[in-house]
Amino acid sequence: MRRQGMMATGAALAIVAGAGALAAQGPAERAGTARDVGISPWGPADEIGRLNLMTDASRAEVLSRVAGGKVYDLSVEYRIGMPSWQAAGDPHYRLWMTHTPHGTAIDDPLGLGREMNEHVSYSGAAISMYTHMGTHIDAPNHFGLDGRIWNGFRADEHLGDRGWTRASAGAIPPIIARGVLIDVAAAKGVAMLPAGYRIERADLVEALERQGTSLREGDVVLVRTGRMRVYDDAAAYMDNSPGIGMSAARYLVEEKGAMIVGADNLSLEAFPSELPDDYVPVHTYLLAEQGAMILELVNLEELARDGVHEFAFIAGSLRLRGADAAPLRPVALPIAR
Repeated sequence: MRRQGMMATGAALAIVAGAGALAAQGPAERAGTARDVGISPWGPADEIGRLNLMTDASRAEVLSRVAGGKVYDLSVEYRIGMPSWQAAGDPHYRLWMTHTPHGTAIDDPLGLGREMNEHVSYSGAAISMYTHMGTHIDAPNHFGLDGRIWNGFRADEHLGDRGWTRASAGAIPPIIARGVLIDVAAAKGVAMLPAGYRIERADLVEALERQGTSLREGDVVLVRTGRMRVYDDAAAYMDNSPGIGMSAARYLVEEKGAMIVGADNLSLEAFPSELPDDYVPVHTYLLAEQGAMILELVNLEELARDGVHEFAFIAGSLRLRGADAAPLRPVALPIAR
């Protein structure tokens, strides 16, 4: 526990170093390619971005192809000591008992008497956690540019003491879509990509060709780095994980039409940043510019082991009004080609 509690991860160090270098630059040096938030083609009230690509017809099509057999659970277990984003001081996962059989017999909170409480064993618990913990989905309001998020919603107009009133996790619908695993680690002939490896467009093309898999508009695309193999070792999992770069993100969304982009690592993208004026360019590109939501800490190991690269992706996130992310329990059902 001390090792985990005292640790500064490689990714965090890379972000801090990049932010420090950025702060030392003047405005002219920081200026990069002009970027702005995306305005939704689905109208001024749109809060879910590319999830609008999901339709009754697309859901029916993918479900009609489910082959039956094994169900793959793509989520991780929540537990005290689990890996989580900690570089910015966000809270660790905590669980504590609010009722125990022996405690209830002593406290008698419902006034039932000791005999009843000793006969009916009552357990209850509460949790505390950062919204970006475990397998989760990033809502469009998670990152923006210059005080605005996807579809031009402004923090000074739509962010109150109870969270965002637009584009929050509470607006995310159940997701049923074609899912595709891109196993970059397997394409490279390794169990896990090296620390800090930045996955580029060419890496994705190579992996897709090796698998014989094609992408379609509206897909949920999940990129495997292999980092989930060390999930049980929190320090190793959080230490400078491999992730995707800007060319990979652009390829998936602009060239191939992905609806959602996810991976098995802590923060989807690799660090340090490729851009001098943005410390999380993949996040701002996907969420703020393209309206493409992000999945992180997706457990892809069983799919990879069984060579399942195409599947029905079914998931529901908690409807957390105002929040910028929510826990997700996705499952994958293999489909016939």
